[in-house]
Amino acid sequence: MTKEYRLQLPITEEQIRQLNCEDTVYVSGIVHTMRDMGHRRAVDMLARGEKLPFDLKEGILWHCAPIVRKNASGKWEAVSAGPTTSSRFTYLGSELIRRLQIRCIIGKGTMMAKAAEAMKEVGSCFLNSTGGCAALYAGKIEEVVAVHWTDLGLPEATWVLRMKDFGPLIVGIDTHENSLFEQVGAKMRQKMAGIYKDAKLDPGYSLSYLPKRVVAKSTGGKW
Repeated sequence: MTKEYRLQLPITEEQIRQLNCEDTVYVSGIVHTMRDMGHRRAVDMLARGEKLPFDLKEGILWHCAPIVRKNASGKWEAVSAGPTTSSRFTYLGSELIRRLQIRCIIGKGTMMAKAAEAMKEVGSCFLNSTGGCAALYAGKIEEVVAVHWTDLGLPEATWVLRMKDFGPLIVGIDTHENSLFEQVGAKMRQKMAGIYKDAKLDPGYSLSYLPKRVVAKSTGGKW
């Protein structure tokens, strides 16, 4: 049976290790955003023994490029904040997890086995945020606390956000290396096998569905 958790920073390793795939999580506290160029810069700095200009130790990292503007008082505010695809951050993300004991990575899709191994080792998890909910998530941002590395461009900058009840987020990878992405994929493949059998189709056929047309290798790719 899945459970719901509301986590408030600081988050302990013990709290993360009690989470399981499919659990629902809401988080409150400081969340840092980071994309491709930020990951590269952070890993390079840490490899040189340099200190990052923000504190990610045992924190929360969100794969996100918020759309921001300055309000009438001159402060940054987020207009929209949706997740970006996380699989491409697997290798650099694994380095950050190990070096900084990051407790939660938030993103879209999944991360690969190397990241799951780091999460198991450190006591970290991957939380799925839903694509298309950028307006909802922006409403969870209480304050844009700071921004770093604007020389990379505003989308690639690291934004420091104070969040309140950020969620619902679903545990996509837990500390036991269970992956919701893999579990759903296995169920899908099982259902597809039944569909192929009922339709009396060879499961070896590769089908691509286009509007009103089906291409199959069994017909030599002809319509």
